[in-house]
Amino acid sequence: MASRAFLLALTISSLLLVHAVLASASTAPKVRGNPDLDEEDLSFLDEEEEGDKPPHAGDFFPEDDGAFGGLDGGAHYATPVFDETDVVVLGDGNFSEFMGKQRHVMVEFYVPWCGHCKALAPEFAAAATALRGEDVVLAKVDATKANVLAQKYDLQGYPTVIFFGDGVHKDYPGQRNRDAIVAWIKKKIGLGVQNITTVEEAEKIFTSESRLVLGFLDSLVGAESLELSAASKLEDNINFYQTVNPDVAKLFHIDADTKRPSLVLLKKEADKISYYDGQFSKAAIVDFVIANKLPLVTVLSKETGQDLFDNPIKRQLLLFAMSNDSKIIMPAFQEAAKLFKGKVLAYTGHEDAKKFMLDGEVTLDNIKKFAEDFLAGKLKPFYKSDPIPDTNDGDVKIVVGNNFEEIVLDESKDVLLEIYAPWCEHCRELEPAFNKLAKLVRGVESLVIAKMEGTRNEHPHAKADGFPTLLFYPAGNKSSDPMLVDTDGTLKALYKFIKKHANTPFKIERPAPVSEESASSVSEKSAGTGVKEEL
Repeated sequence: MASRAFLLALTISSLLLVHAVLASASTAPKVRGNPDLDEEDLSFLDEEEEGDKPPHAGDFFPEDDGAFGGLDGGAHYATPVFDETDVVVLGDGNFSEFMGKQRHVMVEFYVPWCGHCKALAPEFAAAATALRGEDVVLAKVDATKANVLAQKYDLQGYPTVIFFGDGVHKDYPGQRNRDAIVAWIKKKIGLGVQNITTVEEAEKIFTSESRLVLGFLDSLVGAESLELSAASKLEDNINFYQTVNPDVAKLFHIDADTKRPSLVLLKKEADKISYYDGQFSKAAIVDFVIANKLPLVTVLSKETGQDLFDNPIKRQLLLFAMSNDSKIIMPAFQEAAKLFKGKVLAYTGHEDAKKFMLDGEVTLDNIKKFAEDFLAGKLKPFYKSDPIPDTNDGDVKIVVGNNFEEIVLDESKDVLLEIYAPWCEHCRELEPAFNKLAKLVRGVESLVIAKMEGTRNEHPHAKADGFPTLLFYPAGNKSSDPMLVDTDGTLKALYKFIKKHANTPFKIERPAPVSEESASSVSEKSAGTGVKEEL
């Protein structure tokens, strides 16, 4: 009897303790932010997603195939047998020490499962062997084991090949085969600048080169020659020369009586001569060459693309035209380019994140007005876009280029956006969980679940490296880049992500359980009408 009384007293005490804790929690001051997910019962979400087979987050981001278009990431790639004796293996532990002892090093950053890396490996090893004995070392780094280096050099895809020389580093832009690698490196580690001593030599070079840089110096050796040589090694697509012969300088449009050192960049086009009068240093010379080596109007191609992307002028005026029309329009385009040289980069082709359309005929006056309005910030951006839907009342909101800012960049809303493609299998696998999530939170006014077809619509705040890409835009913070949703594509995982990162706290009501009688009634009604019940 005593034990029963003790048990009853213990039970009552426990209940009172629980009640006190709950009462304390209800009267505690509210903290801004979302409720603790660990205290929320989400078991009903497991029931909702039974039968779904959502893709893993890792499936959303396909391997970069930029350099080796036809390879499949290694699934069916047979690695050939080759000799890597001359390739040094580096990692986080020995990288800095090794680099401190070498003047020139080319490093391949790779990951073991990458088919493109496997394709490069024998070519890279062959280049290392061909360059044995030269003032350069070829090395490789497994990025999966070198997190410090991967972050330091901001590796975005694999393989990434970087050349380190004379205290600077730059990405290798050439073809990924033995001969191309060897030729590129030999230019970098050689003298870089070539001497011209006679007028005969000068005439041959003058007629054969489409563009070149010439330094008119007091001596072919010494500090100025070394600065010019160092600058030449940082420029891949233009040859550098030097001379002390006044007759040679005159042939290259430099006055023989001009003060030395003097520098000129020549191009075979309308704007053919650019003179340099700045400090004769490596960095300053390189900046001058980069800013002046392009023609007034550049035709975008595989060969010119890197020069355009590396150019310090980021304001770009593009002309899209058929080849026959270009011949008619180009004179006006070139004349306009002269007026804005150094301010606007003019070329034909590149699809930039922000675009502005010229409304009207392509004439010199219209192009001039268009560029002036662009520099003054008066133009409205143009985005590729499907038509804005007449109605948009579904659980999942439809986003297109022209309503992106209205829906996604609304500062009062937390927005989850899926960027998809109609042919994407992973997108189809994600759809059931994504639709259920939208239905689950449709009563939350501060939250928007949306999707955008990524091949026909665009916006600079919605960049997708693959499909599907899930991006989250927190309320009150739309000026920053969106968050990449790095979770599994299950209903529960997606809900927990937005619950955790939403700037406006919210709570959903757990759906009322369906009684057996109601379920039986619904089942009989569905069977009687021949209509299949849908979850």
